[in-house]
Amino acid sequence: MGRDLTALFDPGSVAVVGASDDPAKYGHAVASQALRAPGRRPVHLVNRRGGTVLGRTAATSLAAIGEPVELVVISVPGAGFEAAVDDALACGAKAIVGITAGFAEAGPEGLARQQAVADRVRAAGAVLVGPNCLGIADNTTELYLASDRFAPGGVALLSQSGNLALELQLRAAPHGLGFSRFVSLGNQADVTLVDLVEDCARHEATSAIAVYAEDFGDGRAFARAAAAAGKPVVLLTAGRGAASARSAQSHTGALTTSADVVAAACRDAGVELVHTPREMTVVLAALAAGPGTRANGRRTAVFTDGGGHGAIAADAAEDAGLDVPELGARARERLRTVLWEQSAVGNPVDLAGMGEQNPLSYADTVAELLAADEVDAVLMTGYFGGYAASEGGLGGGGAAGGPTGGADGGSVLGRGEQRAARAIVTHLAAAPKPLVVQSMYPKSPSCRVLAGAGVPVFAATEDAARALAAMTARGAAGPPGLPALPEPAAPLRDTGYHGVRALLDSAGVPFPPAREITDEAGLLAAAEEFEGPYVLKALHVLHKSDAGGVALRLADREALLAAHRDMHARLGAPSYSVEAMADLTDGIELIVGVNRDPRFGPVALVGLGGVLTETLRDVAFALAPVPARRAEELLLGLRTAALLKGVRGRPPVDVAAAAAVIERVTTVAAAHPEIAELEVNPLLVRPDGALALDARAVLL
Repeated sequence: MGRDLTALFDPGSVAVVGASDDPAKYGHAVASQALRAPGRRPVHLVNRRGGTVLGRTAATSLAAIGEPVELVVISVPGAGFEAAVDDALACGAKAIVGITAGFAEAGPEGLARQQAVADRVRAAGAVLVGPNCLGIADNTTELYLASDRFAPGGVALLSQSGNLALELQLRAAPHGLGFSRFVSLGNQADVTLVDLVEDCARHEATSAIAVYAEDFGDGRAFARAAAAAGKPVVLLTAGRGAASARSAQSHTGALTTSADVVAAACRDAGVELVHTPREMTVVLAALAAGPGTRANGRRTAVFTDGGGHGAIAADAAEDAGLDVPELGARARERLRTVLWEQSAVGNPVDLAGMGEQNPLSYADTVAELLAADEVDAVLMTGYFGGYAASEGGLGGGGAAGGPTGGADGGSVLGRGEQRAARAIVTHLAAAPKPLVVQSMYPKSPSCRVLAGAGVPVFAATEDAARALAAMTARGAAGPPGLPALPEPAAPLRDTGYHGVRALLDSAGVPFPPAREITDEAGLLAAAEEFEGPYVLKALHVLHKSDAGGVALRLADREALLAAHRDMHARLGAPSYSVEAMADLTDGIELIVGVNRDPRFGPVALVGLGGVLTETLRDVAFALAPVPARRAEELLLGLRTAALLKGVRGRPPVDVAAAAAVIERVTTVAAAHPEIAELEVNPLLVRPDGALALDARAVLL
């Protein structure tokens, strides 16, 4: 059930240590907010000088209050923080919010102090948020212990940045979004992001969880908590650069960045990953739409009153990952019954000026699109809203353009448009599907009718498309889900090429016959064990192909011997591998690797392999281990997936066999926490199966 945070969010009493009359001090801001609900619970202000603070008598210490306090906020200079924590525990506090900074963020000494405080808090059976945080708030329990006010609503905001929390609050207001809770994460010395996600998931008044995090702590635990939340989790994070990959030793490490790992975890857990505060509020607004607004497919109908808007919206929808297919014959026929001749009914659907003649044509068209079985969601874009917003009566977005006629034309059209908006709401209730509107006049009376009924309305086309993507599920199966980690296996001792081969071979990964040799006698003996053509590889050489340490298609013993002498003269490798040359006919080279991320654990990479892996960068990521079904999805989602299906007369390759090998490789890696990187490259997949042609491992 997770940790009990009742004392944190609904305490029986509160004390603010460091409360102040000085507006420049944080203790002033927190104390001011704490006093907003004096009737809900006792609120004690503590200042070591005593006197009055904000017109109330201040206690000189927690002990001077004379009664237990369940939650204590500490906003004092760093040197006094530990003593304040001890005083809080002594007076029976079950929750502490540490505003004070200067701990783990200040270096090793600060980290040691922080750990000692957290240990004392946990030993006392209490919980600690922070230190180095900006407070908490819970609108549902009238707990206000942050410097800013948060409008009430259904979003729980968990943030490592106070300024970003303020921006999100400002951006949320125009969408009618409010907050159930706010927690400034701080250093997460005790209460972690995972603890808070789990608690907000249980919080009935929270409908969505918004997270800004720079430090996930245990990233895999965060992903598990988000996947199990049963409500939307939206993540904004920083540090998506590639610097962490620069020191990697294999292709897998060089191709895996922080952004790849976070994106893979979010896909698997069903978390909405966003990149800006604006995008976060767009997604939250979409997720706050009324019931019945989730689709099981991505087939989107774009509906417009102007060709330009329709074309731009179609591109934006596809950029957001939605499909905009041409409508079928039956849907086009149904649309023809409500539109005039010049209207386009293919997709985008374009009124072509009919809205100016009959504003209800907007509603009639939406009704037909919602009723069509081949449409999962509708994106309406353009001028709708302008007729009610403008008394000038200019059509603006329609093909007819120009004045509508009559001095009161705008009013007539405006009233008709508002009737159309109400009719759209009625049609949506009868056939609930995701509907998002982009309007040049998003604040118009007609658009307010839609927004009031839970239809997201945006000014920007890209925002409308992103919102619709958030409302559109991956399909009936939902997100892939988080794989369980296998039990740890006996540690790998031999990290040489043949040691890694043996490890993978024991898990069922197929390899060609091979033998490790150190001299010409061993080489000739190996040539007797299996027939040519042969492959010769120099071992203990990084990126062997680039170094000239791989010789292919050696037809016989003489060619093998000559290649060995040449390679040994150039590289002087301590040993070599003699292998049977695989049949490359109609084969595709793939890569499968696993990189152990310090936050998210083993992360798998699959994609186009061979010597061009890093050049082409056609790869996909998932948390490991990767089940065969998921591996097949990843392969078929590559840019070059057409190669796997057969092109220009080539037969399709055995994707299922490749997926089975991916499952085995990623399971081995996940069972060996001592392995930092494990890679098979290339994995040759042919029409008749898959064969691993090279492998390597790097220990932590």
